[in-house]
Amino acid sequence: MRRTISIPPKYVVPSIDAVLKGQGIPEAVTPDETTTRLAQQSISIYRDHSDPTGIIMEISKPDFTEVYRGGGKNEEETPLDKIYKASDSLALFAVTVGESVSAKISGLFREDEFALGSMLDSAASLGAEMAAQALETFYAGYLKESGRFDSTVGVMQFSPGYCGWHMSGQKKLFQHLRPDEVGITLRESFLMQPLKSISGVIVVGAKEIFEFDDDFPFCSDCDTHSCRDRIEAVLNQ
Repeated sequence: MRRTISIPPKYVVPSIDAVLKGQGIPEAVTPDETTTRLAQQSISIYRDHSDPTGIIMEISKPDFTEVYRGGGKNEEETPLDKIYKASDSLALFAVTVGESVSAKISGLFREDEFALGSMLDSAASLGAEMAAQALETFYAGYLKESGRFDSTVGVMQFSPGYCGWHMSGQKKLFQHLRPDEVGITLRESFLMQPLKSISGVIVVGAKEIFEFDDDFPFCSDCDTHSCRDRIEAVLNQ
C-alpha cells in the first residue's frame, strides 16, 4: 500500500488553547485580549495558507531495519528498536502543511510582526502534528478494513531525531518513501522543506509493546517527555 493523501485543512486546525499553550501560556492563566486576538488571527492565517498533504507507504520489517539503521548513528539502545521488531505492521510517512505557511511566518518576522509570527509558527507546528495524526488514523482505518486492526492493537508514530533515532535516518527514509512527490524534500542538514513537515514510521502492534520507561540516557535531554501522554493514549484506545 502506497497512498498520497490530501487532507482537508478544516480537519487539522488547532484550537486557540493549543496555540496559547504552544506559546508557553499555562491553561490556568487567562490571556489578555491582545494575546487572544493574536492567537485567533494566527489560526485564521494558518487556515488560509495551509495545504496539508501527506504520503504513506507500508514497509516490511527487513526493509525498515535498513531504514532505521540509517547512517549507523542511532543510540545503542532505543525504544523503537524493540517496538518495531515486535510489531504487526509498519508504514513510512511524511506530511506537510505546505510552503505558503512557512513563507508567511518568515514574512511576518521580516516585517517585525514578531508576536503574530510566533503565534503562527505555533499554529503551523500544531497543524503539522495534527496532519501526521490524520495519516495515523488513515492507516489504522486501512488495517481495519483488511481485518488487521482491532481493540487489542495500538498505533504510534516515531520520527528521526527523537527517542534515540538519529536525525540522519531521514536520508534512508526519504530514499524509500520518495516524498518529493508531494513537495517534501530533504536538506543536507536532514531538515525538511517545507519546514512545517513531519516524517517517520507508524508502528502498529499489540498495545503492550508500546510501554516503556523514559529512563534511557537521552531522555534527560527531552524537554516534554510527551511519550508519556502518547503511551497512555495508545493503552486507552
